[in-house]
Amino acid sequence: MSPASDTDEHPSHSQSVKAQLRLREMILAGDLPSGSRIAELTLVDKLGVSRTPIRTALMKLEQEGLLEALSNGGYAVRTFTERDVSDAIELRGTLEGLAARFAAERGCAPSVLAQAKACLDQVDQFLSNDSLNDEAFSAYVAHNERFHALLAEMSGSFVLQRELDRVIGLPFASPSSFVISQANSGKARDMLIIAQDQHRQVLAAIEQREGSRAEAIMREHSRMAQRNLNEAMRSPDLEHMPSVRLIRRKS
Repeated sequence: MSPASDTDEHPSHSQSVKAQLRLREMILAGDLPSGSRIAELTLVDKLGVSRTPIRTALMKLEQEGLLEALSNGGYAVRTFTERDVSDAIELRGTLEGLAARFAAERGCAPSVLAQAKACLDQVDQFLSNDSLNDEAFSAYVAHNERFHALLAEMSGSFVLQRELDRVIGLPFASPSSFVISQANSGKARDMLIIAQDQHRQVLAAIEQREGSRAEAIMREHSRMAQRNLNEAMRSPDLEHMPSVRLIRRKS
């Protein structure tokens, strides 16, 4: 059967996921510009799957906030304002602060705390170098996201973890969204060292059962993402992060 066939009534879940992941990559890489209308038939040729899983993927990406449904049918790539992105980062900081407070006040599993410490030990190895190459930055991103996932787990709240997953799924709201945009900056390593110190401080506050302090540290931690957003938006060279073009600058 041809990939372009539309007779596939029950496409496999893997086809829908494949289409969703690839479409997200295309949007964030700037291959589908902000405001552009999505043509299903074009995607059939590019992705090599039928229209049914593509439609499912488009609906999922609308739910994520990367696409908007058009009044006359179909979808277009969304344009975000700086305020949209700033609000998403602020919301993540609020929820992560609550997660840290829950972990401190309610206590958390020692095994999860140990995993978080081990994760930070790995980050320390990257930051021990005087400069960071692209490989080190990629490794930092992976460990940073792992640490934040463990922090959510430490909260012991399924409800909070679910809401954090939703927020982190918002465009540009993940803990590492703007980290890579600083990769070529001379002060990048200094900023990551500050972030790493905040990670250590929040774990110490959790161990010492200092809920308010743990919450305040994570709220302050999100301010670094706000700063990275501001710097990324005003960078003279956005080629290293094409997805920033989806954000409309403040006038």
